[in-house]
Amino acid sequence: MAKAKLGSTEMLERLIGFDTTSHLSNLELISFVQNYLEGYGISSELIYDETKKKANLYATIGPKGIPGVVLSGHTDVVPVEGQKWDSDPFAMIEKNNLLYGRGTSDMKGFIAVALAKLPEMLDAGLKAPFHFALSYDEEVGCIGARGIADHIAHQEITPRLCIVGEPTSMKPITGHKGVADYDCRIHGKECHSSLAPYGVNAVEYGAELIAHIKSVARRMQKEGPFNQEFDPPCTTVHVGTVKGGTALNIVPNLCEFELEIRSIPEQNPEEIVDEIRDYAWRHLEPLMKDIDPQTGITIQETVGVPGFNIANDHPAAVFVQSLSGANRAEKVSFGTEAGLFHAAGVPTVVCGPGNIEQAHRPNEFIALEQLEKCEHFLSRLISAFTKENPY
Repeated sequence: MAKAKLGSTEMLERLIGFDTTSHLSNLELISFVQNYLEGYGISSELIYDETKKKANLYATIGPKGIPGVVLSGHTDVVPVEGQKWDSDPFAMIEKNNLLYGRGTSDMKGFIAVALAKLPEMLDAGLKAPFHFALSYDEEVGCIGARGIADHIAHQEITPRLCIVGEPTSMKPITGHKGVADYDCRIHGKECHSSLAPYGVNAVEYGAELIAHIKSVARRMQKEGPFNQEFDPPCTTVHVGTVKGGTALNIVPNLCEFELEIRSIPEQNPEEIVDEIRDYAWRHLEPLMKDIDPQTGITIQETVGVPGFNIANDHPAAVFVQSLSGANRAEKVSFGTEAGLFHAAGVPTVVCGPGNIEQAHRPNEFIALEQLEKCEHFLSRLISAFTKENPY
């Protein structure tokens, strides 16, 4: 197969052309990357989901049997439905040194630069390998990366470093909050509204539970615990969606809402949700069951993304900071796949092109300057791994 020589911008344009919204398959993009790598004689391992409609890609460049560096990126993007775009989200355009398209910043920009650097990696005389780790379904709970992390954990040789290329404006990130999402369901008893005292109004009990959750959020905001490296510096609790009821003259038998907890390293989200469950089961359910024993409240975890924290003076963190040229490392509140790789025994740092403020928005863009910074960063990284001891 012929070698395809694509620069970062050309590569990004190709990647943006694949609609990899999380509810769709990413296999066309994965096939493109696989064929691109094969053109340079690089084989890939694919790790499929249960449906075989999505896959992770893991590929190694350079010598095997030596601890190397993982370049991690997710291939999925968030939906564009309901957003007002000035151009086709899946046809990248350039305007005023900005590249517009869904995924330009979050996070196909990093993947594009990494893939474009493949010829440089092959010509450099690497003393340790680079591993491409491209995942699916990051946007819906870091699902795909779990398979890659498990794959790495079962290798005889553990990589010495992982760089997750989420948009950080090329600043090194050494920690982020954990994310835990829960589905909350209040099962009530339906009846005509004229007989409301004989029914169990699921919406009203849901409102009481949401009000309690808000009181928990206010307490943590006021009393902590705090970690000033994060903004905001405390664990946050948030109800994002609520639905219930069918008509005003019917006492609703179901209310559903989604609860999110973003926790600092010092706090276990399970302790928070246990407190919420305790309130639901001790204070609300008895009142409900007095009317109908079949009623009740369930709170079930749907997503659990582990937090991530590596010391700023860890050799891996110091090394990535030196490559980036940043004055210091930072912590962030948004979640990434870093916690999964770090838990697999790979020292991990988040650092990539683009700005998180552009992520998930209409007219998402990345500045050409950011791609150039990432190119220089990866060139320095490649050069470092041509030495026996890169750091």
